[in-house]
Amino acid sequence: MLHAHTSNQPAPQQHPRDWAKATDKELIAHVLERYHVRHREQLPELIGLAEKVERVHAEHPDVPVGLAAHLVDMLQELESHMQKEEHILFPMILRGQKNMAVGPISVMESEHVQHMEALQKMLMLAHQLQFPEAACNSWRTLYAGVGELRDDLMEHIRLENEFLFKQSASSAEHGCCGGCGGR
Repeated sequence: MLHAHTSNQPAPQQHPRDWAKATDKELIAHVLERYHVRHREQLPELIGLAEKVERVHAEHPDVPVGLAAHLVDMLQELESHMQKEEHILFPMILRGQKNMAVGPISVMESEHVQHMEALQKMLMLAHQLQFPEAACNSWRTLYAGVGELRDDLMEHIRLENEFLFKQSASSAEHGCCGGCGGR
């Protein structure tokens, strides 16, 4: 079941790190274990809750109409994105093929822009996470989960864009072969 949190701030990490000092291997392991696994858990749960809330409260003026369908689209897009990272980009980076990774990194960064747009639409459909005063537990849990997904996906994108991709691109520009681990 989803863990509700009402803060608009990301949940604190258990072990805060200076990701600028992390190796590619450490960053990739963290992204895979913390974010890829979590997104694959979150989205199906949220889709089920959104379908339930839309069905049960169909007549309520504040029901998040279209949220379930949008979450299905997000799941499909995010799964495709994560598969490309897991099977193409991350292995390329770990093998030290940073010059070859420049193109896939550009594609991933472009998809990150699309993910951010999808998050904006998700929040719009969820009325900026403002539920009615008499909202049931499912509705409240749905919005807490949507907020958690937003926070998780934003941090996931930030780690990749600001650290992993930037460091890989910098290594490629300087002709790094990857033997130094990219640092």
